[in-house]
Amino acid sequence: MSTNKYDNQKIIDDIHPLLEKILFETYLKGKGYTLEELKSLPAKEAKRLMKDVSTYASGKLAEVEVKAHLMRVLHDAYIGE
Repeated sequence: MSTNKYDNQKIIDDIHPLLEKILFETYLKGKGYTLEELKSLPAKEAKRLMKDVSTYASGKLAEVEVKAHLMRVLHDAYIGE
């Protein structure tokens, strides 16, 4: 993950992997698990949880992307670019 500077602020070029990991951990924590504990679960249960967490994370990432796109549109409209 590389960073650039914009107005003296660090910007992460591709934040998706970090955000995805955070979403996975948050979802699993809400279910009473950690990523490490997932490895020790029976295969059927782990697979079900991974399917659920993937669906959750995909939805949240799509939501973030829509919001980011809207912010770019509003920024460009306001700045006039």
